[in-house]
Amino acid sequence: MPPAAPAPSPAPSPAPSLYPDLDATALTAFAAALESGECTGLPPARAAEVEAVRAVAVFSRGKVTGADGDLLEAALWRHTGPGPRPAVVMPAPWSDLGWPAYTVQASRFAVGGYDVLAYSPRGLAASEGHADFAGPLDVADGRHALDHLLERAPGPVTRIGFLGVSYGAGIAQLVAAHDARVDAVAALSGWGDLGEVLRENSTRRTAAAHALLTAAPRARLSRPTERALANVLAGGDLHETLAWAEQRSPFTHVKELGRRQVAVFCAHAWHETLFPAGQVLRTFQELGGPKRIDLSIGDHCGPELTGLPGLPNRIWTDARRWFDHHLAGEPNGIDAEGEVLSEVMWSRALEPSPTWPVPTRHTRRLHLTGTGELADRPDPGWAAGVLCGVGTPVAVAEAVARAGHAELAGRPSPYPAAATMDRTAAAVWTAAPAPDTTRLRGTPRLRVTYRAANSGSTFVAYLLDLAPDGSARLISHAPFSDLDAPPDSLVSADIDLQPTAYDLPPGHRAMLALTPHDPLYADANLPRATLSFTSPEPTPSYVELPMG
Repeated sequence: MPPAAPAPSPAPSPAPSLYPDLDATALTAFAAALESGECTGLPPARAAEVEAVRAVAVFSRGKVTGADGDLLEAALWRHTGPGPRPAVVMPAPWSDLGWPAYTVQASRFAVGGYDVLAYSPRGLAASEGHADFAGPLDVADGRHALDHLLERAPGPVTRIGFLGVSYGAGIAQLVAAHDARVDAVAALSGWGDLGEVLRENSTRRTAAAHALLTAAPRARLSRPTERALANVLAGGDLHETLAWAEQRSPFTHVKELGRRQVAVFCAHAWHETLFPAGQVLRTFQELGGPKRIDLSIGDHCGPELTGLPGLPNRIWTDARRWFDHHLAGEPNGIDAEGEVLSEVMWSRALEPSPTWPVPTRHTRRLHLTGTGELADRPDPGWAAGVLCGVGTPVAVAEAVARAGHAELAGRPSPYPAAATMDRTAAAVWTAAPAPDTTRLRGTPRLRVTYRAANSGSTFVAYLLDLAPDGSARLISHAPFSDLDAPPDSLVSADIDLQPTAYDLPPGHRAMLALTPHDPLYADANLPRATLSFTSPEPTPSYVELPMG
């Protein structure tokens, strides 16, 4: 008799806003002032920006006629002079606010000489239709939005860019792949492979699906979108969901972007919990045209979020410089700064690199041993068992996007009792203390063999920084599931953890912890089942650290 299917994972607690610091009241007041010229109540800096915009451009709200005749709410910054100029189209993030999220930044592009159109994608805010999650209807809408801008431009439009944050970043890349008029893209906190966003190493990313369903509570989702996300939550038809996701993945269309030499700027966070950094970087590697990626401390949208209300922000500055160079032709030097700019945890130093993967001196292989050490030599034959269905001693984050915003404020999630964590719930190995600063730059990799008592198993691997006081911080992680192996068989897992740029201080130790469950992921284990990690002589278990 076949084993019973694992029960669906319980839904995580209600997701917080993906953009917790977005002040909708201030942004809508700024938009109202752009329209009326009345700046009473605005801070002096915002009032000055309103005056600067109105001196060179006309701001107006309107509707874009999208696919199937659905009307999309939009705003246009149109210059009064007839001279040629570049243009930018900005699809809004996944929220109930819609295009006003871009009010300040769109105004700055307008003052800088661009015609700008910002719009709310279908199914969000006051736009008609149902959210297609960057599907064919959203691509068609983006093309219609560009038509709308071009028809109203007072003079010739020279070159065209699409810029988006989060959901808007995905739409921007996909429109650029399908519309030959688009010359450059800025994708901030977007995705590359939507299939991997929803299922990583055969593990359903249930917290991410839950966040997408709840973070824009007034969104009207298309039935295919609802079904795809529901499949992730309940373990439904994942083949259907992955086919749905493939069409909506920039990775699927990356050759077209390269063929036309579309200039692509990306920005992402190392500890991104909604759209993991690994799948974005794999897409970035495949781009064949001009490209750049800024990688920062934080989580989803955190690095660029302060720029939306107008505060100084490195990501928005670089996105603007990217467009100024590739659309306006400014020789500002950004093309000579290398393809990668990494913010290092926790020094916050900025390190440029000519390519990704970043250059490494070597890869250090540390073997998992029966004594709980990470050692230079293999140690075959031991076993370390963990019990499923008990409390998780370590977790990636308390909720999608939440811990990363604390990281931006210099408060990474601590694990105060890491050195003494419950060994019935986690298998743990630690390296010797580092005599000098250990520079981890790139993608850590894990190979481990384990025996699962039941068919269907899951574990999550965490690479941690263990301090001398016994506390720890997260460096990187990845989940893994096997859904097909017979009961009581050996399973081999070869997985990439999420990429990192991390400085392990002198006296600290690298720690590897393997647990059967994390709240961000579905759990294929049966309650009270066991996973027994081991290291067979022919295929020893080890972790590889990329040494910068």
